[in-house]
Amino acid sequence: MVLAPSLKGIGGVQNYTKTFVDALREVLGNDRVRIVAVPEQARTRNDRPPALRTSAKIRFFVSAFTSAISWRPNLIICAHVGLAPACSLIHRFTRTPYWVVLYGIEVWGHLTRAKRDALKGAARLVSITRFTLDATVKRHELGETPAVILPPALPRQHPPFRNTSDGMSAESERPMVLTVGRISSVERYKGHDVMLEAWPSVLRHVPDAEYWIVGEGDDRKRLELKALELGIAGSLHFAGSVSPEELALCYDRCWVFAMPARTELDDLVPRGEGFGIVFLEAMAFGKPVVGPRLGAPAEFIRSGEHGLLVDPASPATVAGALVELLSDPSRAHEMGIAARQWVNREFSFESFCGRLREVLAK
Repeated sequence: MVLAPSLKGIGGVQNYTKTFVDALREVLGNDRVRIVAVPEQARTRNDRPPALRTSAKIRFFVSAFTSAISWRPNLIICAHVGLAPACSLIHRFTRTPYWVVLYGIEVWGHLTRAKRDALKGAARLVSITRFTLDATVKRHELGETPAVILPPALPRQHPPFRNTSDGMSAESERPMVLTVGRISSVERYKGHDVMLEAWPSVLRHVPDAEYWIVGEGDDRKRLELKALELGIAGSLHFAGSVSPEELALCYDRCWVFAMPARTELDDLVPRGEGFGIVFLEAMAFGKPVVGPRLGAPAEFIRSGEHGLLVDPASPATVAGALVELLSDPSRAHEMGIAARQWVNREFSFESFCGRLREVLAK
């Protein structure tokens, strides 16, 4: 039985949970897997983290508890630490072992005692990266809790990734750099500011380059004003929220994908990418990527082979990497081919199922 956060939204947790459930059904069969999801999304609050209404919490727990009693699963998978206390309570009554999935910032910093105790009581921790596992174990003293790494995968059927035989045939005639991610004032770690500060230097070396930003959020207006102040607005395109087909076209047309996201393991307000599925998406299109040399993305991006890893706090370093790739299309193309082969081999849905079989067999 899988206890899941609301699956009505769009994001890394939702995508991972859906992939996990699909893989469980592929490995075990549809009739051996059930899912109980939170009935609604957390509501935003002024200057405070989003939170579920008390009524939604009660409805979820009642549904999870009654399902556990009536169905008697031999394993419960908790797809988010926020639901782990409910898993722990169910375990007290049913003795059903449970696993907890770890992603990133939700477990890097402070946790309530109930969540910490639930992590310590888990039969296994399932982390999407070694970075997140190590940070969580150290922060919450979980050294004795069994754990495994189960990295994300592209969906069984991706959006229309065209993956043309010639990886450059669909690229824009103008050198194009792409970033995909929410433009939120609380997620400035993603690196939009550093990209804008790096862009004047890129234009001095590659005058016809253009920079596309896909994503929406409350920080967009500030970034648009910053681009005007830097004198680079003419080469920038804020695409906003786009459809899967439009996103696929952006990946297809770009020469380089870049997201120099910073990772900050602050105890109270940690920041950073727990994985960065957009890197996989770009690599699946055969595009070289520019990412941070510290943090979770560095686990699966091989610098010099799939792209370049940089200091995400240094606009000059970011600019240098972009100029290096844009000025040498042949080398960038070779990196993109290697990146696509790596993703297809290691991060396909079939690879995820294979790893899951091994984990379930232990």
